[in-house]
Amino acid sequence: MKLIDNILSLFYPRLCAACGDALQQNESCLCLNCMLHLPETQFHKEHFNPLRQVFDGRVPVEEVTALMSYKKANKTQKILHNLKYHGQKEIGAVLGEHFGGQLITEERYRSIQYILPIPLHPKKQRKRGYNQSEWIAKGLSKGMGIPYLTDVLVRTQFTDTQTRKSRFARWQNVKEVFAVQNPEKVAFSHVLVCDDVLTTGATMEAAIRKLLEVEGVRVSVVTLAATTL
Repeated sequence: MKLIDNILSLFYPRLCAACGDALQQNESCLCLNCMLHLPETQFHKEHFNPLRQVFDGRVPVEEVTALMSYKKANKTQKILHNLKYHGQKEIGAVLGEHFGGQLITEERYRSIQYILPIPLHPKKQRKRGYNQSEWIAKGLSKGMGIPYLTDVLVRTQFTDTQTRKSRFARWQNVKEVFAVQNPEKVAFSHVLVCDDVLTTGATMEAAIRKLLEVEGVRVSVVTLAATTL
């Protein structure tokens, strides 16, 4: 099998999702150099970090963090674009596991009992072929040793893309698109809601509001990247 892989790599080389260089056999999705030089925020080490401001006065959250900062033309933009639009779903699992290993070293994140990915509407998921947030949840689950659930937070309405919408328009677009099913699974628990990127926080806020309707639920937020830095 290794010989076959080597032959295939001559014609269909595996490339790093960040820099485009050929990956070595022991590398997956991202080369070692790019993994070592991700623009990491380290916000998981700070309870009162800048991302908390996104939700202040809007909805109560326990912890908020993002693995990377997002700026146009930086590596994060290319990584997320490949994850979301070019079918490279494994990026979510690799970075999720990487970040999960960091989160679990912090006491504040050890009380989390379940990981919930932000869901896509079934129509959009069929078109894309996968939900990138679910792949992030898979990685976080592996890195933290905590189960992820896909049958609690669901999307009930199809919406237009949030790209290029104002903060108010984003909220109007998503404020009633989520629902909670099987609430007994997460009642009286601390859940971690994950997504690929945090911008205005409108989508995440809409999801959190629904989850907080479940008795005893506490919510923390994690994304691979944040633009609000």
